[in-house]
Amino acid sequence: MQRQAESDRRLPIDTAATDSPRGRRPHNAARPGQRPHADVIRRLPTASVSVAVDAADPVTHAGLAAGLSRGPKVALTTVREADVVVAAIQTADNSTLEALGSLPMPPPARIVLVVSDGWYADLTVAAHSGIRAVLWRAEAQPQSLIRAVLAVAAGEALLPSAVQRELLDQADRLQRNVLMPKGLTPSGLSTREIDVLRLVSQGLDLAEIADTMCYSERNIKKILYGVINRLGLRNRVHAVSYAIRNKLI
Repeated sequence: MQRQAESDRRLPIDTAATDSPRGRRPHNAARPGQRPHADVIRRLPTASVSVAVDAADPVTHAGLAAGLSRGPKVALTTVREADVVVAAIQTADNSTLEALGSLPMPPPARIVLVVSDGWYADLTVAAHSGIRAVLWRAEAQPQSLIRAVLAVAAGEALLPSAVQRELLDQADRLQRNVLMPKGLTPSGLSTREIDVLRLVSQGLDLAEIADTMCYSERNIKKILYGVINRLGLRNRVHAVSYAIRNKLI
């Protein structure tokens, strides 16, 4: 018992892992040494991934670069040549994320964001800026950082639980306050428009669709061509292709 007590006293206390940055941070954040989001990653790239670091603080820049260099599939490069950029910021707000969107990296923009001090940004701004993964700085150990980079390079998106909750809250507000009053879904189409496109994709003609939906053929034609004109599509086939490509039907 005495030996065990002495061993316990020698264990270091990782204050960085227990301190929470301001703002929204998940209560179940992984401690350094664990692999956050490991169960989310379904596929990893087989080839080497070119990664650049963007950080105003030279010490942070050097630390991130050193950690990433441990990855056998990671090749450090410049922002202009990077498949993924690891960007370190103090606080995630809209102006900071918009500035990251102007980084001269080749499309598509894929950014792993390391945040020190809380999340205050709109997630639509984050998505538009190319943010595909977020790590709190206390969690950005080499192993978790490398896994996040490889996951993003393979097309995954990794968000802490607090940021996911914010995303769901924003989607709910958008649905209740903007889309529902106009009879729209998050796709920008109404449920009626989606139903018409689904029936067109099944090979029904306008008369059959009208009979199925209990509308006049004239109304079905108006609905269909309203979608085509509003979305700048060419014809019915293009409209159905658009709906399938965007997983609406």
